[in-house]
Amino acid sequence: MRKSAWLLSMVVFLTGCGQEVVLGDKITLDCVQNQPLGDVPEDLYLLDSIEKTGSYPPFTKKLTVCGIVLVARDDVSDLFMEKVARTIAEMFTVHNTTDTIMQRELLTNLYRYRTMIPIFHGEDWKLSSAEERLMDQTREANSICDIIMEGVSGQVTEVVEHILHHVSDVGLHMTMPEEWGLSKSSRLYKVTQEAINKGHYKVNDYSDIEETGVRNRVILQEYAYWIIYTAWDLKKTYGPRESEWLIHTATELQSKLPETTQLFEQTIPQILTCPKRETLNGFVKRSKPKP
Repeated sequence: MRKSAWLLSMVVFLTGCGQEVVLGDKITLDCVQNQPLGDVPEDLYLLDSIEKTGSYPPFTKKLTVCGIVLVARDDVSDLFMEKVARTIAEMFTVHNTTDTIMQRELLTNLYRYRTMIPIFHGEDWKLSSAEERLMDQTREANSICDIIMEGVSGQVTEVVEHILHHVSDVGLHMTMPEEWGLSKSSRLYKVTQEAINKGHYKVNDYSDIEETGVRNRVILQEYAYWIIYTAWDLKKTYGPRESEWLIHTATELQSKLPETTQLFEQTIPQILTCPKRETLNGFVKRSKPKP
């Protein structure tokens, strides 16, 4: 399976070399566009239909939802793309307690920084050398911080995690830099360091990412995801049971890392909503009943 070097830095389940890893001050925003050059539509909550496209090679179709462009090749099912889009749309549901000004600013930033999530089919997807070059061109013009794979184990986690990577790396980072910025001065950095120091967040496996600034960005990115995913109480239901993150429930998070819970409670419920369980369960394969 051939994957470009930029993608290898995104791999979540890494096989580390046992090196001691610390969260350092240097943070490289390697997956986020430098300039806000993307077009912003009048309807920030747009949920588009799947369209054929040649604008994002090697991908052949796209679907835009809430500032995120999903792209895929023909081997990815339309139904799966639509389920991912529905999950994103539900994250930006407007409630009576929603800070719509802040939420709209976040959505605007997703558009302005050209946020894109590639979707591939299965774990063994391949790119030819020519496709890799095209992929690099598409990556250079868009903010791509991870991918989603269709038809893999832990499908709910696969989808929610990689949506949240983009929402945090682009949306939260640009909209709430003091709280969620990918920088050494943010509250996210502070609570990440605390979780590492207390042994709840094991980051040694990230030693496989050689560039220090990129590694630190990934450590912060992953912790932002773990905060939200755990506070939404999705980990106990959908897994994973074993990971670098050793806390499993929102109650446990509150007990062991109260400052992390405060960061979540003071910001996230006002702009993001946990997707409906019915929607998430739609990603879970059900065994056929015996005749």
